[in-house]
Amino acid sequence: MQIFVACSMLLLVSQVAPPESAAAGQTYSVFVRNVDRVEFPGAADPQWPGVADCNSPAHWDGETMYMFNSAGHPYGSSGPDVFHLSRPSVRVRFDNEAEWKMGGRWIEATHKADDGRLYMWYHNEPPVVPGKTAPRIGCMFSEDNGLTWRDLGIVLEAPADSNNLESANFYFVGGNGDFCVVADQKKEFFYFFISTYNKDIREQGVSVARMAYGDRDNPIGKISKWREGRWDEPGIGGHVTPIFPAAIDWHRPDADAFWGPSIHFNTHLNAWVMLLNRAKDKNWAQEGIYVSFNDDLSDPAGWSKPTKILDAAVLRKSKWYPQVVGTDAARRETDKLAGKTARLFVAGSSTWEIVFLKPGEEAPTR
Repeated sequence: MQIFVACSMLLLVSQVAPPESAAAGQTYSVFVRNVDRVEFPGAADPQWPGVADCNSPAHWDGETMYMFNSAGHPYGSSGPDVFHLSRPSVRVRFDNEAEWKMGGRWIEATHKADDGRLYMWYHNEPPVVPGKTAPRIGCMFSEDNGLTWRDLGIVLEAPADSNNLESANFYFVGGNGDFCVVADQKKEFFYFFISTYNKDIREQGVSVARMAYGDRDNPIGKISKWREGRWDEPGIGGHVTPIFPAAIDWHRPDADAFWGPSIHFNTHLNAWVMLLNRAKDKNWAQEGIYVSFNDDLSDPAGWSKPTKILDAAVLRKSKWYPQVVGTDAARRETDKLAGKTARLFVAGSSTWEIVFLKPGEEAPTR
């Protein structure tokens, strides 16, 4: 594994070993180069103007791309491509807002089914102790491309006794959240890649769960978490074996852990690509942006060792939430699908193109 850096971080190439199932000795390459800035519309909330405070999922309906940015509540925008999304973004509506008392909800992932129904999964932060929460994950669907949503309920939650109420962490005492959801190419399963903050360090890190695609309209009780090589832990209250374990306990002042995965299928590599944050203390100070690869979504152990592609020193704003967004409108690319060249966003802002190279391909010269 090698990393080459030049031009004071203006150009970075990362050669990353693929999963063991790939040919021995081969590497994927990631090339990051500076381009003109592009910004998501962001939330239009007066308290959070222009903010994208989580993964920002997108989908297509006909010739129109739709995207959601969240900051305690989701906002939607649309346009002919990611470069021309409508502004200001519009506040979406939930069917249970009037009676909801369980904290903010952020849209982190979406899926447009063939019948036109749009599904989304939200990160929820219920009050646990003053100023802190233990996140959980819920599901909704929409018949109007996300302007209005029907809440199907909470589908992923940490064990009831897994919070650390004495945690030094600035935000969380436990929970399951900061995630992405992708359907496999055969539409047999949805895979949930979740950040887990259990009081037991053995269950901290980035973990995996899945649900049969056919259960999407009735998801409660249908999700299984991956633990010790098996899909047999319940989504609500179940335990996990992280695929990327925390190096230092999330609840210590000097925490060190990967979190906040975003995943897309890369048509050039014919492989799945994951981007990750890396926190280096209790305040979630960003250490850098990392990449990992896997050619088999059903194999949680198949992800390559994360390798840094951007250092925190070159980031701005919150420095969190990296994601790849494909830019080929003809191929209906989104945050879930991209090709050889795409945009790299962090916190809803992109000053980079990211180029994915197969073994033997050379990096671009400019």
